[in-house]
Amino acid sequence: MAAAKPGERKLQILQTIAEMLEQPKSDKITTAALAERLDISEAALYRHFASKAQMFDGLIEFIEQTVFGLVNKISTEETDGLKQAEGIIALLLGFAKKNRGMTRVLIGDALVNENERLQQRINQIMDRLETTLKQSLRIAATQGKLSSEVDAGAMANLLVCYVIGRWQQFGKSGFKRDPLEQWPQQWALLSGQ
Repeated sequence: MAAAKPGERKLQILQTIAEMLEQPKSDKITTAALAERLDISEAALYRHFASKAQMFDGLIEFIEQTVFGLVNKISTEETDGLKQAEGIIALLLGFAKKNRGMTRVLIGDALVNENERLQQRINQIMDRLETTLKQSLRIAATQGKLSSEVDAGAMANLLVCYVIGRWQQFGKSGFKRDPLEQWPQQWALLSGQ
């Protein structure tokens, strides 16, 4: 078997963790189970990552890069602030649907009993998303698409809570409750349109 190129094995390890997290009833991911699944030794895992926390850091980095790359694209390409917010929420719900294992990281299920710094990173991602939504809603208010009486900060927080709730429902249902279920009707209610 040919030797893996630098970085390939690291990516394979992260992909395998994500796959293991996609199992609705999966147990806590141990390095022993991960090594067995990859058919390598635990020592080989530690040649690529100093700790299991560093492996989860890699997953969180993937989430950040993917989500914020797409959020920035929406914010750049869509000038209508309300449509920006709608696009961002739809993106977040769709991301969870396509990346079930990552959903368990985002809702913290996969981070229970792990380094608390990992949950803090997820909290920072959520704070950044809330700030981005707040900016979009402020734009919407200046464009007359949202009542100037609407508190953009309160609405941004409500939208983030909505997303987290949909992610929770998706994860806790064993990935049976589609996070995009009834999205158009719910957006109409959330946006007051």
